[in-house]
Amino acid sequence: MFEKVLIANRGEIALRVIWACRDMGIKTVAVYSEADKFALHRRFADEDICIGPAPSAQSYLNVPAIISAAEITGAEAIHPGYGFLSENSHFIEVAESCNLCFIGPSSNSIRMMGDKAQARKTMIAAGVPVLPGSDGPISSQEEAVAVAKKIGMPVIIKASAGGGGRGMRIVRTEDELENAIATAQSEAEIAFGNGEVYIEKYLTSPRHIEIQILGDQNGNLIHLGERECSIQRRHQKIIEESPSPVLTAKLRKEMGLAAIKAAQATNYYNAGTVEFLVDDDGSFYFMEMNTRIQVEHGVTELVTGIDLVKWQIRIAAGEALTLKQKDIKLTGHALECRINAEDPRSFRPSPGLIEHFHAPGGPGVRIDSAVYAGYRVPPTYDSMIAKVMTHGADRKEAIARMKRALDLMILEGISTSIPLHLKILDDDQFQRGEFSTRFMEDFLKRVSW
Repeated sequence: MFEKVLIANRGEIALRVIWACRDMGIKTVAVYSEADKFALHRRFADEDICIGPAPSAQSYLNVPAIISAAEITGAEAIHPGYGFLSENSHFIEVAESCNLCFIGPSSNSIRMMGDKAQARKTMIAAGVPVLPGSDGPISSQEEAVAVAKKIGMPVIIKASAGGGGRGMRIVRTEDELENAIATAQSEAEIAFGNGEVYIEKYLTSPRHIEIQILGDQNGNLIHLGERECSIQRRHQKIIEESPSPVLTAKLRKEMGLAAIKAAQATNYYNAGTVEFLVDDDGSFYFMEMNTRIQVEHGVTELVTGIDLVKWQIRIAAGEALTLKQKDIKLTGHALECRINAEDPRSFRPSPGLIEHFHAPGGPGVRIDSAVYAGYRVPPTYDSMIAKVMTHGADRKEAIARMKRALDLMILEGISTSIPLHLKILDDDQFQRGEFSTRFMEDFLKRVSW
């Protein structure tokens, strides 16, 4: 087992890794930017090193600085968390060339699944259901029109190297196609340095369901059930839960087996998530694979009792997966609300000083956060400042506990998304579990403030 791990991240996920390492008796190294001088992950790690100015490109994406920090402190492994360098295959190769272990999958797996067009081809070959679409990146306007006519409107344009909703456009008529492709290509080039895009059939009201997988370096793979992620705005998740209100035991098994097939096709190990779209008739289609720990991993931990971060570390250290598929049981129901520093009406970021902070407790409540009273939320990074999770005997109790937790949470000095979450939780359609990825679009039209 490792004696010291460097955490190449910030915020609540950096703290989450620190807690897992402490439980395992592993020392930790925090890296931080000048903007995070007073961050909690710096305070609670065993060692800390400043790696550059506030902009991510000069700090948390600064590969030489992070590698140097690991070498100076004698760290043996690097945990990337999510975001930043977590899915950067070049970073892994550099780390490994410096005799540093990367706590995650192989660079080859990340490269294969990071190119979304290539991932489609890989899934088709593996027998995993995919949406009808182009065979690869679109090379011309004529090809785009031909594909769109073959699969029928509406279609969605996606960046081959995409993620987070960038380089993505929904096209409902052929007249919109040319401009949508040009816009998506330009956005993808700016965001990812790769302007390639491909086309898929667009489902108008699907569910977004993801399957958590875990595998060791000996080829043992299991899935840990699903997370329902349909409550999202502009492809950014707002609320996640497990189990999904609509999945039957039969469909869960089928999707779990498909997720394992997807992982086997890339010789995948460590934690990962295979994401699917589920249509009204129960048909499901591969969307993408996230080759890292997910923001919402705690939801799965609550219903399975399995610490995913600890298993990430054990697997990276070469340990065999002792869990079998028959050992995985989903108990009760769990919800997660992502609390963002933003105006709940306009979604404008709201950085600034947190004057008062109180984290709620009580039965079935878990808070993952790195903020405190007196902390100044910087404008430089993602606006998520806390994850509130609840667990109950069933979905009704999990929702009731979430409403109680959010009502009792004090976060003053900045605007947050808490009022929006409370309105969603009170919505009849949400409470019945009758929603799709279009929920927020319709909800925001009918919500009153």
